[in-house]
Amino acid sequence: MHRLGFGAFLAPHHPIGEHPMLQFRRDLKFVQHLDELGYDEFWCGEHHSSGWEMIASPEMFLAAAGEHTKRIKLGTGVVSLPYHHPYNVAQRMVQLDHMTGGRAIFGSGPGALPSDAHTLGIDPMTQRDRQDEAIGIIRRLFKGERVTAKSDWFTLQDAALQILPLQEDMPFVVASQISPSGMTLAGKYGIGIISIGSMSEDGLLALPTQWGFAEDAAKKHGQTVDRRNWRVLFNWHIAETREKAREEAKHGLLRWHNEYIVGTLQRPGTEPFSSPDEAVDKTAFSEGSAATIGTPDDLVKTIKSVYEKSGGFGTVIGFVHDWANPENTLRSWDMVARYVVPEINGYLKGLRTSQKFVIDNRAVFQRANQAIMAKIMENEAAAQALKVTKAPRFAAASASVPDLEKANQRSK
Repeated sequence: MHRLGFGAFLAPHHPIGEHPMLQFRRDLKFVQHLDELGYDEFWCGEHHSSGWEMIASPEMFLAAAGEHTKRIKLGTGVVSLPYHHPYNVAQRMVQLDHMTGGRAIFGSGPGALPSDAHTLGIDPMTQRDRQDEAIGIIRRLFKGERVTAKSDWFTLQDAALQILPLQEDMPFVVASQISPSGMTLAGKYGIGIISIGSMSEDGLLALPTQWGFAEDAAKKHGQTVDRRNWRVLFNWHIAETREKAREEAKHGLLRWHNEYIVGTLQRPGTEPFSSPDEAVDKTAFSEGSAATIGTPDDLVKTIKSVYEKSGGFGTVIGFVHDWANPENTLRSWDMVARYVVPEINGYLKGLRTSQKFVIDNRAVFQRANQAIMAKIMENEAAAQALKVTKAPRFAAASASVPDLEKANQRSK
């Protein structure tokens, strides 16, 4: 396994009840915390309905996050392209790239919530085609082309960007769920993928075959795709023990599933859980579970298993939720950074090798200890000899004091 990147995906999914202003501020502090912990990427999405998903402009949020962070990459996860004129999207992403010092990642999708499309009067049957069309336009604009194009939903007339992205090649990423459309689009343009559907059992089962769609489309359009540009979403809550992780996450998980997934989205095939313990058991401990609620070792095992089954990817993206309270949530992300990331990426291998070498070669190092002891004994013997030779001198010096005093009196 090559070294993996690690990041976070904030949809967001926040229970209704907290002051929106304070929630925005807490989310910004969360990004800053991830940056300090060394995470590679942070993503946030665009939604206009449902109550739980309150970020309407990922570009605006990420621009603010850029002022609170130093090195973490900031991705739109995602801009729903059918909702916007592609020229405006291109301008906003260029500005974001410059404002964050070249840390922007442009993630796009067709739009996830039917209620958002309904609000804007957009036919869901047109959304994926519009995303495809917009990506093609935006890529041309980023290359510095002057574009004239007329569509049934936008017009460009001699359009060119005044400034280009700060990055020579800003990363493009498309969202993929269970259908092959996202993967096919990635292959068509030779761009990255973020697999959001992997948080469900069906999505996990689809991963091994999904990459083939990207490769087939890339071959058809004369492009190439790289698994290192494939990001896969994981769901977790981590604590020191499984029991502690269960206790911290179970009540928030129950509310998230029953109130949002079932009650608000009314996602087909989902049923409400009857208790917090059932929520944990079915989410994390049943066959085909798509979440990890447990210890760092449990998450390491999950990541390695998904990596092997999928054929490999480039970045682990953790889904941000409020299953636990803010303090325990931050500690979960802290434990992933401290224990999971170094285990997955082999950062501890040299330390363990060094420790084992010292243990296995203890006999070799005994001679060094003997040399130290010999020097100690040698120095002790020299010290004893010095005491013996100095004693008469001190006696003589002591005896001569009265003579000096008499000489001083005579001089007076």
